[in-house]
Amino acid sequence: MTEDERELITRLVAVPCTKFAGQCISKQEFLERFRDGKILTNELLAEAIESKIADDLECALIVGFSFGFTKESMGLLLQLLQEGWHFKHEDVVSALADLKAPEAVEALYKVTHWVPSYLEFDDARALAVKAIWALGAIADPRAQAFLMALSTDQNIIIQQNALKQLSMRAGRFT
Repeated sequence: MTEDERELITRLVAVPCTKFAGQCISKQEFLERFRDGKILTNELLAEAIESKIADDLECALIVGFSFGFTKESMGLLLQLLQEGWHFKHEDVVSALADLKAPEAVEALYKVTHWVPSYLEFDDARALAVKAIWALGAIADPRAQAFLMALSTDQNIIIQQNALKQLSMRAGRFT
């Protein structure tokens, strides 16, 4: 990805206190310069995985959150969830949560017990909490089973969030 492409993608979101503040671009203007946003998302995710450039992943995720992720994004997002070269695991979990795909259930469960080194300071366990909430949104019996298991976890934050999701699911998926 070129620096010009990164700048254009960054202009899709309001970024105060940067050189792009006040220079936002509309989605329509963006698509006039690029192509279909969902196809572009998958292409940029694949390029970021290949290049292992964290800024490129950030741009791919901006495009994805702006135009949407697709089922074709699933494998790429699941791969990114396991990669250690970037700092966007929470955003990847959020993208998987948007998809509500049963294929992501096991990976989301694993993330509840994994703390990347860059998040070791986070006593609130934000990555695990996001993964639990993503599990809560997936209508799949395995998601329910994982939430049940997490509801007895030794970590009180994990336990409480799993119990909250089980409570919220009771009316939706029963």
